[in-house]
Amino acid sequence: MKKKKVMKLTHFDKKWKSQMVDVSGKDVTMRLARASGRVLLKPETFKMIKNKNISKGDVLEVARLAGIMGAKRTSELIPLCHPLKITSVNIDFKLDNKINMIEIQSTVKANDKTGVEMEALAAVSIAALTIYDMCKSVDREIEIKNIFLMEKSGGKSGHFKRRRNS
Repeated sequence: MKKKKVMKLTHFDKKWKSQMVDVSGKDVTMRLARASGRVLLKPETFKMIKNKNISKGDVLEVARLAGIMGAKRTSELIPLCHPLKITSVNIDFKLDNKINMIEIQSTVKANDKTGVEMEALAAVSIAALTIYDMCKSVDREIEIKNIFLMEKSGGKSGHFKRRRNS
């Protein structure tokens, strides 16, 4: 019978106390991560966002700034997440008129010792929450869905690209 490989839980020491992973011995490499998420809205709300008629302002530009800020502050929000030297955060929106959906895509880059997946996911999440916050007075049924990592590169584990969309 084959012996099962036990994965080392690097966020815990030998006494099961939480610890930040030691990356001091890792090489600095170019890291990139892309994430995506979706916001579903009522047709009227979607139209108001497109026409910039939401009373709180330009929803997509505020969400873009919030997402960038979220990526930069990820290590303050997620326990044991390393603060990174982010070199670039881009957030794009794709509007789907047929189903009143906004797709949010983030791309985060850094030259560092650990990856930027959490920063890319945080950027999408915070952008989506900002859309909700800015539109909740006109639409309480907004749905935030399908936040996932699309791609990552850099470091020892190499390149990952998601094969399917959610």
